[in-house]
Amino acid sequence: MRQKRMAAITLDPGLSLKHIGEDDTQHPSAVIEEIEGLIRVYKDGDVERPQIVPFVTSALSLELGVISKDVVIDEFTNIWARFYVPNVCHGKLPLLVYFHGGGFCVGSAAWSCYHEFLARLSAKANCLIMSVNYRLAPENPLPAAYEDGLRALIWLKQQALLGDSEWWSRLCDFSKIFLAGDSAGANIAHNVATRVGSNHGIEAMALKPLSLKGNILIQPFFGGEVRTPSENYMVQSPRSALSLAASDTYWRLALPAGANRDHSWCNPLSKGSSKLEDIRLLPALVCISEMDILKDRNLEFCTALNRAGKRVEYVMYKGVGHAFQVLSTTQLSQTRTLEMVARIKAFISR
Repeated sequence: MRQKRMAAITLDPGLSLKHIGEDDTQHPSAVIEEIEGLIRVYKDGDVERPQIVPFVTSALSLELGVISKDVVIDEFTNIWARFYVPNVCHGKLPLLVYFHGGGFCVGSAAWSCYHEFLARLSAKANCLIMSVNYRLAPENPLPAAYEDGLRALIWLKQQALLGDSEWWSRLCDFSKIFLAGDSAGANIAHNVATRVGSNHGIEAMALKPLSLKGNILIQPFFGGEVRTPSENYMVQSPRSALSLAASDTYWRLALPAGANRDHSWCNPLSKGSSKLEDIRLLPALVCISEMDILKDRNLEFCTALNRAGKRVEYVMYKGVGHAFQVLSTTQLSQTRTLEMVARIKAFISR
């Protein structure tokens, strides 16, 4: 039996999150993994996810100027997406295929924090957004989330071939598709882009008429067996929503049995990973938080991309931690979020 690990997510006082207390009922099986308040895994395979963040419908206030609806992607695997489309636009708009965070184990496209953030991003960056609700670990360990990301792109290709048949597709420029995500979602965006860029671009050709133009990676969730300085010394930062213990637990639950944190899905710079020089990667925008334990790993990733001759730009957001754009309502976080949205808008408007 694996040793039970306790790791708390640190939320600042400005959060507008609904916290539901732990269930007092006794479960017949022992807990083998837990991230307090987020996920509890039992020896018999049962998984509990307390509703720390409210699930909301696609409804939006009229003043946002954005329409949102949910669409089924794959009935068999229950994959769906929430679309965001600006009310007023001139000509067709780029589309962001967005993957939410949550360590591959928690989170949803219906979480209120993502619903609010992506609605505002759609309005301010003047783009369509397809927020993919993918399968979660440990019930569906990696590569399930990557497969769901690819499945979403194939579904999108089918919609492009059908023409302007859907309420959102009439406004979509299928020649300007961007992959995007935060934390584990950014990891998904990178690994999906890696698959599309393998085999000398054959996969990318198979997606036509879709044309992928870039990758927007917000605080990408990577790891490794050797700790970085920010992982060692920023664990207790009150301004970051991710602790080192929580990170380790997520990886234990998400990776295939027997794999460690130097698996290529976790550590793209490990010896066992494909050389970045050999992969046709999309131009990338990497958003890094100064108070995030992932800061050093994100910087190392950007340096490696640059050395491999890939087009990459990054921006460091000062004074804020992991997932500040969705989990914090402080004035500083709101300011940094506006800066991030402006940078994303510039990136997709080129």
